[in-house]
Amino acid sequence: MIAGVRKSTIAGSWYPDNPQVLREEIAGFLRSVPDEEVKGVVGLVAPHAGYVYSGQVAAYAYKLIRDRIFDHVIVIAPSHHAFFRGVSLYGQGGYETPLGVIAVDEALAGNIAAGSAIVASLPETHLREHSIEIQLPFLQVAFSRSFRFVPLLMGEQDLRTCEALADSVVGAVGESSVLIVGSSDLSHFHAYEQALKMDGRALYHMEKMDAAGLLDDIENRRCEACGGGPAAVTMMAARRLGADSAKLLKYANSGDVTGDRSSVVGYASAVFYKSVSALD
Repeated sequence: MIAGVRKSTIAGSWYPDNPQVLREEIAGFLRSVPDEEVKGVVGLVAPHAGYVYSGQVAAYAYKLIRDRIFDHVIVIAPSHHAFFRGVSLYGQGGYETPLGVIAVDEALAGNIAAGSAIVASLPETHLREHSIEIQLPFLQVAFSRSFRFVPLLMGEQDLRTCEALADSVVGAVGESSVLIVGSSDLSHFHAYEQALKMDGRALYHMEKMDAAGLLDDIENRRCEACGGGPAAVTMMAARRLGADSAKLLKYANSGDVTGDRSSVVGYASAVFYKSVSALD
């Protein structure tokens, strides 16, 4: 058993706690996504709501990396419950879901922390947070073998923090292959048409890999994204690691699921990748 295992706090509520049911539900989401091949994947943005609301949107991202092998996996997410400066690292042990324990890549975690003063080991800030955990069962189903990962929570999501974290991630990864997942939902609790308008601005920046533009629009309330910082870091790091292309994979909001369009939450999946020319 891995020491320092963070126990699930949302299994049985945000997603099924029965391993077979959970695996079958995710497999069903993945089957509903049309087959598409994107080579050179470096980064993904995926939503972090309960699976009944955003699981199908998330599946569009995770279908792309099914059965692929990466040297490193990093999940970057916003903190909803704990307030702290900089970035919080869970640097030892592992995260547990009903599908098993995912060990922390302790060597990479240490290198990321060593690369920036804004990254600190604050494992207690991870205990109640859902925005990392919600991504993990998808990764466990998508990958055909066990893997290690680095979980990072952002307490601050300003441009300076994002740039510093991206620099640290890129420096730690070096020439290795990496999958970076930015965990983010979009606008919250607006009427359907207003949500489409606001989310459209966020999606525009993702498709352009314009991290600074996304953060500026969030700061000036032209759009919303509770994981805008993680999405921005994913774009920044992916670009510095050679990604030169982006694609919006799926957009929907909670009104598309529930039929209630009076107050919705937006969700999107996107990919950042090296084009064929960049791979040559």
